[in-house]
Amino acid sequence: MLTVEFDRLGLEPGARVLDVGCGGGRHLRETRRRTGITAVGVDLGTKEVVDTRNALREMDDLAHELGGAIEGAGPWVSMQGSGYQLPFGDDSFDCVIISEVLEHLERDEDALAEVSRVLKPGGVLAVSVPREGPEAVCWTLSDEYPNSPGGHVRIYRGDKLARMIERGGYDIVGSHYAHALHSPYWWLKCVFGLENEQVWPVKLYHQFLVWDLMQRPWLTQALESLLNPLIGKSVVFYAVKGSAS
Repeated sequence: MLTVEFDRLGLEPGARVLDVGCGGGRHLRETRRRTGITAVGVDLGTKEVVDTRNALREMDDLAHELGGAIEGAGPWVSMQGSGYQLPFGDDSFDCVIISEVLEHLERDEDALAEVSRVLKPGGVLAVSVPREGPEAVCWTLSDEYPNSPGGHVRIYRGDKLARMIERGGYDIVGSHYAHALHSPYWWLKCVFGLENEQVWPVKLYHQFLVWDLMQRPWLTQALESLLNPLIGKSVVFYAVKGSAS
């Protein structure tokens, strides 16, 4: 389930991509389907780093026809680290992805500045956060949602996030919304309890999402495209780093 659209990143063979807060490696997996991309994932959590390694190793062991990596996919590494202090030199990467991370960080502008340090001038930054409207519904329905450990510390307005990116020395070149079908799932979880996965409305809707993810029928894809401008769970910005940032 990709939030960032890779065709917007302009990646060529030899490009170096960093995923900050890589989680289980969902965006890094996409680099295994492209030729010659060096992929680096960083996450603060030990489990997330291990999950990413396991997922990428599994892809490398599978035939491409069965969902594995293509022949000629570049090297990868998954490592533990903080988004406030990335263990890389200045101007090390052609592209940086930071997806569904900034909303967890008290010092979001510091993290964005650190990301900018390691991104080359002219490099592409892809940022996604929960969208204001669907996120506000979650905060309204559940006190637990924003107050759980590792939860979200703010709700972003799209224009505020855009200005923050531009202040960092970027030109925004595109944006979109994503995952409209996931918004009702989180609203249900907020109503019934974030950990209550077995209550039937939550369980049934989760089964629907898994089916949609695995089968990708045209009807649900069309429905999500129609609903994304209205209730897309995430907003994504694509920006190019200026030479003076």
